[in-house]
Formats: sequence, C-alpha cells, structure tokens
Amino acid sequence: MTTRTSFDSTHLWSRFDEPAYALLRFAAGVLFACHGAQKLFGALGGRQVTELASLHGVAGVVELVGGTLIALGLFASWAGLIASGQMFVAYFMAHAPEGAVPIQNGGELALLYAFVFLFVAAHGAGAYSIDSLMHRPRLQRTAPARR
Repeated sequence: MTTRTSFDSTHLWSRFDEPAYALLRFAAGVLFACHGAQKLFGALGGRQVTELASLHGVAGVVELVGGTLIALGLFASWAGLIASGQMFVAYFMAHAPEGAVPIQNGGELALLYAFVFLFVAAHGAGAYSIDSLMHRPRLQRTAPARR
C-alpha cells in the first residue's frame, strides 16, 4: 500500500483533472472548428471550398461540426472518433508522402489533432460538458406526505 505525501504531485494536481480536460477539449474543438470555417466559408483567412462533395468540403463539414461538438462536449466520443479518423487520413494522404518525419513533412498538427481527438473519443465528454448535463440524475420531486 502506497501512501501519498504532501509533496506527491499526483495528489496535488489531481483535483484539476476535469477542469483541465474540459479546457483541452474546448480549445482543441474550437481550433478544429476554425479550420472548418476556413474551408466552408473562407473565414479567418481561408479559401472557401466550392464543392461540398469534395474531400476538402467533407473535411470542412467534419471540422466545423465535429469541432463544435467536441468543444461543447456533446456526443464528444463519436465526434472525437470521426475527427481523429479524418486527421489520420489527412496525415497519411497529404503529409506522409512528403517525408517520413512529421516535423519535416508539415504533418505535426494533423497528428496532434488525431491523437488528442482519439483521447477524447476514449475518455468521453467529461464532467464539464453538455453530455454530462444531459445524463445527470434528476432530483425526484415528490409530493409532500399528507396527514
């Protein structure tokens, strides 16, 4: 049996697990949604995709919708799984052919998103999310007992 001391960093920082995860999920989701806004609307300095049925158009929809769902924590596991898959495909289609090392082929952001969203898919939305609010047990209202 191990005991925790006041110097144990696991004990000291563990109370911030859920808020830190919520911040990570929110930041990654919003940034991912911004990539979708660039593709779909030409916002934030991006070029608008003309064909929604193209790979870039589908990617824009996944990024905007998936990023928003991940940021809000709504169906975050499914959105994370789809977004992660998209980023792995993007890496292997667009970046890997340019070289073996991500920092050299420009694919480090795609891989980072892929693994962060894979973690979101495995972990779920977390305590600070819409999913958590929807699945929270409701208090039972009972009528006062009559005498």
